[in-house]
Amino acid sequence: MRPYETMIVFDTTVDAQAIQAALDRALETIRTHGGTPGAIDRWGKRPLAYEIKKRKEGYYVLAEFAGTSATVDELHRILTLADEVLRFKILRRVERAARVAQA
Repeated sequence: MRPYETMIVFDTTVDAQAIQAALDRALETIRTHGGTPGAIDRWGKRPLAYEIKKRKEGYYVLAEFAGTSATVDELHRILTLADEVLRFKILRRVERAARVAQA
């Protein structure tokens, strides 16, 4: 398994419970496809650099996880289908940096 991180920008017009439900679905997807969720860092509401779907603000969440390419593919599919998500990006972390962060 390789280390990954994803930045998810949620729509601020939906309530906090819907954001948490979407985040829980993403974490459950990671678990069911052989991955292990790591640290979750909620950055909160922040202004967007440019408008996305006529929104000027987003709720940012940074999630770390370890998984296979199948885990990443399914997470990508789930986040693409979620109406609460404005934008997301999944990146593979450098393994050496991930080991240093764990120590």
